[in-house]
Amino acid sequence: MDSIGRDQLALREVAPPEPGPGQVLVDVAAVSLNYRDKMVIETGRGLPLRFPFTPGSDLAGTVVGIGAGVTRLQVGDRVISTFTPDWRDGARGGDARTPSYRTLGGYYPGVLADQVCFSEEWFVRAPATLSSAEASTLPCAALTAWFALVERGRVHAGDTVLVEGTGGVSLFGIQIAKAHGARVIVSGSTGKLDRALALGADDGVDRRREDWVEAIYELTDDHGADHVLEIVGGAHLGQAVQVTAVGGTIHQIGALEGFEISAPVAPLLFKDIVIQGIGTGHRRALEDLVAAVDRIALKPVIDSRYALADLPSALDRLDRGPFGKIVIEFDR
Repeated sequence: MDSIGRDQLALREVAPPEPGPGQVLVDVAAVSLNYRDKMVIETGRGLPLRFPFTPGSDLAGTVVGIGAGVTRLQVGDRVISTFTPDWRDGARGGDARTPSYRTLGGYYPGVLADQVCFSEEWFVRAPATLSSAEASTLPCAALTAWFALVERGRVHAGDTVLVEGTGGVSLFGIQIAKAHGARVIVSGSTGKLDRALALGADDGVDRRREDWVEAIYELTDDHGADHVLEIVGGAHLGQAVQVTAVGGTIHQIGALEGFEISAPVAPLLFKDIVIQGIGTGHRRALEDLVAAVDRIALKPVIDSRYALADLPSALDRLDRGPFGKIVIEFDR
């Protein structure tokens, strides 16, 4: 891309990158798309994009070259990217005035390319049990669900988890919550609820046809949800507050209805609710997730696969609301 806009997307041949000190060269096998990628392409999202710009953040591939001083990886290792390369553990960087949002495919260059050359610190080893297409779905969507429920939420058996929607984060949330012994309620459209239930959710609520809040009360005998994966944002946060259990946590992940969120303050106060902001997670949590994937046989849900030349069609599919992840596959 030479400027913002879908019409600026174009394939371009450039000289192959060479790994410098501390860097690795990776043959890209697959890149999964996030809704964020679409927003960056179309609007820039206010990020300091440097043109020509390559979008995309979530890759799986193989190390084919290493620079001097590389110790974490070696040629032949299958790897996945880290969404926020500078955040390795602990608290996120930045300060009160300027929180850090330095991600691949935004602040840093993206990964929709045959090869990428980055610091070895920007990768972790891929799960042994997943294909490249499946592994490419982990760095953002899966890590976001994992970071919310496990790293921050400490979900455990006996908890009730409400998952909103059936996008990538939500479907990972279902599987991760079930693997930790929780009861899962998913809300969404009629056409997708049966598929979410088949994936492991215990109950489904059609938000378009039911009194959504009342349905959650009835399903939980008025207890509510101990964890809510809040994907919608905007005024929808108010409904999330209503259905959250006393002492429960709302994991604010999405902003599909806007970046200004609102909710009534009385139930927020009287139910001792925690609103936890989730902006993906750090590298150590991604390594924990990779280990868990191999232990619990987690399988990402892939909606559709495209070649790099068909990226515009993949973005069109993203517009229509897929069930699971959209993956760009490279001919390897």
